[in-house]
Amino acid sequence: MKDDVLLKKIRKCTLCRKDLPLEPRPILNFSASSKILITGQAPGIKAHDSETPWNDASGDRLRQWLGISKEDFYDANKIAIVPMGFCYPGKGTSGDLPPRPECAKKWMTQIREHLTEIELHILVGGYAIDHFLPSHAKDLTATVKNWEKFYPQFIPMPHPSPRNNIWLKKNPWFEKELVPEMRKLVQKALK
Repeated sequence: MKDDVLLKKIRKCTLCRKDLPLEPRPILNFSASSKILITGQAPGIKAHDSETPWNDASGDRLRQWLGISKEDFYDANKIAIVPMGFCYPGKGTSGDLPPRPECAKKWMTQIREHLTEIELHILVGGYAIDHFLPSHAKDLTATVKNWEKFYPQFIPMPHPSPRNNIWLKKNPWFEKELVPEMRKLVQKALK
């Protein structure tokens, strides 16, 4: 299936309309030639409003961690951005609500089968880790620390949200050790 056909189908999806606070607006991007797949949780309100994934402070930090420019980040021929939930799920008591489960159930297998050139799959945060590494999801710190156990299939990492600043302070090894390794792997995949 061509990229535009699958993307058009997904972008017209209204499967969870009744459970969303706003009209469905699936926000994702990919191409059959994408080399890196980034799977996070769900678009925030800024991404929803701008129709641009990772268009916030979390996205700035993620790009800094990966060592890539905005231009490369948003180039679907290089990077596929496919969250667990494609639409803004709404506000919870402490941050956004979890991603709606319907998206991954309906679309994730089709998307993964379509993305045959992926060399690096980066799992950003607990929801992506829980989906792809369910037996390791209970201990994010140990899963991220032992990332090599899952490589080359996956690289698990914490969510880059400013809400995780406390985790980052408690785990300085992540930015000192894992981030430089991730940057090397990203550059290798993009060559």
